[in-house]
Amino acid sequence: MCPGPLFRSTPYETVAEIEVVYDLAIQSREDTMGVIDFSAFTLFHVAISLVGIGSGFVVMSGLLNSKRLDGWTILFLITTAATSVTGFLFPFHGVTPGIVVGILSIVVLATASLARYTLRLAGHWRTTYVVTATLALYFNVFVLIVQLFQKVPHLKALAPTQSEPPFQATQLVVLLLFVALGIRASTKFRHEVAKV
Repeated sequence: MCPGPLFRSTPYETVAEIEVVYDLAIQSREDTMGVIDFSAFTLFHVAISLVGIGSGFVVMSGLLNSKRLDGWTILFLITTAATSVTGFLFPFHGVTPGIVVGILSIVVLATASLARYTLRLAGHWRTTYVVTATLALYFNVFVLIVQLFQKVPHLKALAPTQSEPPFQATQLVVLLLFVALGIRASTKFRHEVAKV
């Protein structure tokens, strides 16, 4: 056997070295992806998420005032769907709560779009649309609160594991607010105000 760095006396050393090199290569790839590829992508994801939340509140205001707000509705549904879809493109390991919320959001958005555009809010589909649009907005706000408690230092200090009372109380208050908004919007949007 020839001496030198490519030839070792035992296979274990070679396997160990290969594992170390492989681990370093994977870590380097993940570091590079996080710095180069995902910083702009994350900014895009956050931007469309915030547009989805903002337009969602405009749509909710319309529902509460018996108005369709067609342009705002399209913006809300598209940006909220794009938020869910782009969320699946981030690296993840296994099923996470974010993945579950993303899947639920896609199902809810598909139902809202079906009720709004295919079935044209006929009969019970009007209420189905209001409920699913409210749920889609709630899911986006739910994830926003999770992200705020993970990323904002003062909030993270209050609830580092997100199982502490400040986080739970915030999510409970937001949930109750959305339940109230959904019920109110369902009753108010039953009869649209006639367009003049």
